[in-house]
Amino acid sequence: MLPVQPVIPRNDMIRCVLCAHPPCDSVCEKMKPAELLRSVWFRNEQGAAGRLPAENPCLICPAPCERACVRAGEVPIRDLMNQLYYQVKPECETAMPEDDSRLQSEICGIPLENPFLLSSSVVASSYDMCARAFEAGWAGACFKTICTLDIHEASPRFSAVSGNDGSIIGFKNIEQLSDHSVTENMEIFRRLKKKYPQKFILASIMGQNEAEWGELARLCEKNGADAVELNFSCPNMMEDGLGSDIGQVPELVERFTRAAKSACRIPVLAKLTPNVASMSPAAEAALRGGADGIAAINTIKSVIGINPHTYISAPAVRGRSAVGGYSGNAVKPIALRFIAEMAKNPKLKGMHLSAMGGVETWMDALEFLLVGGGSIQVTTAVMQYGYRIIDDLKAGLNLYLAEKDFRSVKEVIGLGLDALSETTDVLERDTVVFPGFIRERCIGCGRCEISCADGGHQAIRLDEKRKPVLNGKRCVGCHLCVLVCPQRAIVPGTKRISRTRESNE
Repeated sequence: MLPVQPVIPRNDMIRCVLCAHPPCDSVCEKMKPAELLRSVWFRNEQGAAGRLPAENPCLICPAPCERACVRAGEVPIRDLMNQLYYQVKPECETAMPEDDSRLQSEICGIPLENPFLLSSSVVASSYDMCARAFEAGWAGACFKTICTLDIHEASPRFSAVSGNDGSIIGFKNIEQLSDHSVTENMEIFRRLKKKYPQKFILASIMGQNEAEWGELARLCEKNGADAVELNFSCPNMMEDGLGSDIGQVPELVERFTRAAKSACRIPVLAKLTPNVASMSPAAEAALRGGADGIAAINTIKSVIGINPHTYISAPAVRGRSAVGGYSGNAVKPIALRFIAEMAKNPKLKGMHLSAMGGVETWMDALEFLLVGGGSIQVTTAVMQYGYRIIDDLKAGLNLYLAEKDFRSVKEVIGLGLDALSETTDVLERDTVVFPGFIRERCIGCGRCEISCADGGHQAIRLDEKRKPVLNGKRCVGCHLCVLVCPQRAIVPGTKRISRTRESNE
């Protein structure tokens, strides 16, 4: 059974940069360590273990891979390979599936090879880029939003919030729409459909009036698009009622959806903005306008990186900046909330939900499927790591489905909805679940004591051996200690007490 937490902590490969044309692969004759490291990074350790040679070549190897690394001597490649052999591989109870048939999905009845598509953005903005993504294994692409506007992008137009390992946690962009003409984009569609007839082409469009919404939808259908996505959500196109201005007004969503739907016969999805308190009003309006599905979420309006010397936020463009769209793994909890909201709305039953917002790993994708997403779109992770992430997205999800004995990815859609409530008033509050301590993992750092003392209920102290001791009379079971422990040495325990019984005692 797959572990709730990864077997190999990500910190163990914090110095690995997942580089292009990795030197470590070029000096290893027995395996491809860079591919295996990438699988570990993307939470596919068991998939990596399944690709290991039968015998461990690292036992007697002098590790030339570590010396060849672009950070020579800083990445413990041999140790990481040994962890795969001796920690992960013995726990693998299910063989890697022989094919990807479990991953076959659909959008509004149109087949998909797997549920993974590029979302409308720079990663799907040319023939060459889409072709390379299709060759890599993506099931389709939502092409960068087509419009009749004269687009001239700002420079620079990206900024980010990074974690301690240098990876992007949150990403801000002030990018707008496709800078190709409508004619050029239609030619791209025709070429893609001719070369890759089995791939799904989702055409994102943005019109300036009802006639233009309809004409763009008609042209996309004529030139090979399998479905149309209506961009009602771009936070960087707000002039004259464009982009997210529309998504905040259900009447406009309904009107322009109807205009597009009446002009084409292919499925129409409305892409909605998260810059609202509730997405259901706009989604219901899209349904009334004839939409076959909803795509969500687009980026969240944001300001980041205010320079303490210039007082300008990032990205700064010749002394000015602007509110932009925030994406990346940081927005995933918000995106999950909106997808779940729409999946639980009985008025939207039967509508396809194409989910996006912070997907990096197969586990991220699974979460969206469990709350009702029917297909998964990705941008920011591709911008950071490349199209190659599709390998671990597919392999990790495929292995999970096989291990859980699901015959199809469709079987997991919505399984997490019944236990999810919009409010906390339905939760049981009569018992306390104590934390459990794995003492052999504990290094005595005392982070649990500090957090419990200053952010909890003063229930943990370190003993003379610097090991945590729990005061059960003070502990309320909040599990802050579980979250802050850098060693994962504190876990949800098995001991529970009844508040009622405790008070009676």
